[in-house]
Amino acid sequence: MSLRQWEHTFDNVLTSAFLSLREFLQLVARQKRGNAVIIASTAAAFGEAGHADYAAAKSAMAFGLTRSLKNEIARLARTTRAYCGGRVNCICPGWTIVPRTAERLKNATVVRRVTATMALPKLAQPDDIAGATVFLSSDTLAGHITGQTFIIAGGMEGRLLWPEREVD
Repeated sequence: MSLRQWEHTFDNVLTSAFLSLREFLQLVARQKRGNAVIIASTAAAFGEAGHADYAAAKSAMAFGLTRSLKNEIARLARTTRAYCGGRVNCICPGWTIVPRTAERLKNATVVRRVTATMALPKLAQPDDIAGATVFLSSDTLAGHITGQTFIIAGGMEGRLLWPEREVD
């Protein structure tokens, strides 16, 4: 991999997240309220052959950035009797049927290979990720959850769980 590719990916994945979160934290500082849900990828947890740049950038978001910002937001939007305090969490979606992946996921061989690494051998729908995001955004439902990284990927382990003949 070229240094140019590495830097390009980090700029488009990690630096863009940093810049967005920096602006968001300025709003939090003024309003004394706010929650962030960072969207990374299962590549952050399991790696991805041929895409070390992407996996490393997403891992930085899912772990270092999330866990550092949860401490920073807690000082900007402090916990009070009336407010749970500012929170930052991360979701790492697995294979999800979205426009970017839809064409590739029409291939039954690809789907079998992907779902064979999941305890729940099925592809995620956008609502699976949206539901987790709504939950983590809610002060009522997730008011005591911060600095956590959630893998929403059907129990994906990054290793083969189902021989080809066992997955439909």
